[in-house]
Amino acid sequence: MRFSKYYVKTLKETPKEAEVVSHKLLLRSGMIKKLASGVYSYLPLGYRTLRKIENIVREEMERAGAVEVFMPVLQPAEIWQESGRWDVMGEEMIRIKDRHERDFVLGPTHEETITDIVRNDIFSYKALPINLYQIQTKFRDERRPRFGLMRGREFLMTDGYSFSVDRAGLDKEFENMQQAYSKVFERCGLDFRIVDADSGAIGGNGSREFHVMANSGEDELIFCDSCHYGANVEKATNKLTSLPKEELKEPVLVPTPNIAKIEDVVANLGVEIERTVKAIMYKDVVTDAPYMVLIRGDIEVNEVKVKNLINTIDIVMLTDEEISKLGLFKGFIGPYGMDLKSKGITVIADESVIEITNHTAGGNQPDTHYLNVNYGRDYTVDIVADVRTVKEGDICSICGKPLRVARGIECGHIFKLGKKYSEPMHAVVLDENGKEVVMEMGCYGIGVSRTMAASIEQNNDENGIIWPVSIAPYVVDVIATNMKDEDQVNLAEELYGALTNNGVETIYDDRNERAGFKFKDADLIGFPFKVVCGKKSAEGIVELKIRRTGETMEIGKDQVVETVKELMKKY
Repeated sequence: MRFSKYYVKTLKETPKEAEVVSHKLLLRSGMIKKLASGVYSYLPLGYRTLRKIENIVREEMERAGAVEVFMPVLQPAEIWQESGRWDVMGEEMIRIKDRHERDFVLGPTHEETITDIVRNDIFSYKALPINLYQIQTKFRDERRPRFGLMRGREFLMTDGYSFSVDRAGLDKEFENMQQAYSKVFERCGLDFRIVDADSGAIGGNGSREFHVMANSGEDELIFCDSCHYGANVEKATNKLTSLPKEELKEPVLVPTPNIAKIEDVVANLGVEIERTVKAIMYKDVVTDAPYMVLIRGDIEVNEVKVKNLINTIDIVMLTDEEISKLGLFKGFIGPYGMDLKSKGITVIADESVIEITNHTAGGNQPDTHYLNVNYGRDYTVDIVADVRTVKEGDICSICGKPLRVARGIECGHIFKLGKKYSEPMHAVVLDENGKEVVMEMGCYGIGVSRTMAASIEQNNDENGIIWPVSIAPYVVDVIATNMKDEDQVNLAEELYGALTNNGVETIYDDRNERAGFKFKDADLIGFPFKVVCGKKSAEGIVELKIRRTGETMEIGKDQVVETVKELMKKY
């Protein structure tokens, strides 16, 4: 391809709307163009990279035994109502009505559609397992679309769905997909981690995320370098450090005027923060039922764990007014000295709380705290569970070594759905004994467009994008520094032809522009290699520059093809 014939519109300045690196560089390099908030067109260079990621996904999915289908974006409300998700998906789901006032949705995902297909076609265990996948546009009505392709209203995604006769079959396909997705990200040249994760709105009781590592990542990940444990912070667990036991003392109510924050309580009462207990008030957004969550003073509540524990869509903190209506006093709430059950409050305690002897807690009266409160003797709770947030330096629950924190961009997610959709939608088969059984489902997603953006977040410098060879729009940019120099032009034409004929994806910058302009565009766009035909063209000598390292080498024209092919294996 020649630049003079191609559609390339690079920008010198970064558009004001762009916040993260990938958004800035995708716009500046002319790979995408904004149509509306969260909606983008893929221009030729960007679309080439998108298709390369698609093809890697397609090859690995089919190598793993998955079969490609293509399902409609427009889905009738009936199947979503049947699964139970129509009323719980929230405002992010784009709902529309047709001219007959029938409800439809622009698919954010396709569990219901694929289940409807399979339940009407497969009736015997002999046809299982089966794994079907598609690469399709998805829609989500984001409240605040941002970060370009990272969080848009429209995005390209691979979603696969497996159906098995039993749990063992699901487990086997889940591991099969984990291996396939790992190969996808390896082939895309990305540094990634697999972590345990919360299943979110998709559901099921087991899931793992694939995170492309980047400091700009939205997700906080917890890792152990010793045993390779990894989890999203929403799901991460740790081993609690035991505090020395003390002889039990009697509770004492002490005045703490205007001392509500835990740090101030510690400073003014002279107690250890590890021997304090915070009480945080939440409510179920569906039922409005109030919950008190107790946690050690130096630890934060993990709201996702709480939400999952009580099996609801979401929880929110109570407002000051709601707290007052319950007869509680903000900043001085505790588990002792008040009949919480009569107020309809369910009390949840993190495991960290029940081991603390003689702890300090809110006095349930204005400007007071209790000293020497003890779980079991002075109060009990309704639920004891792990509802804490893990942080840097906490102890790994597997090997006992310190945990560390990193940031990542979620680009893949695999789920064990079990019977979440197949049961309400009656997707059943007859087993080998002629007995009707509900199929076990798995779900496997890769954000194709998000992976494109994540690659840039991980691979860039002050000059622009640094594409891995496997997903670069073109591998080599051949540049004639002076289009009026016949030797340079002839050599550039020759090398462009030789590289192309040898299967190397090459673009030839034949524009009548200054050499510096061409070099800047090449670095901004991120072609892995530049072949520059300059002053030594008459001697058949060119400069070959590696984008990732900045290394430049002079080589003869006869060495270019083989040298590039060798470098492609490395980068």
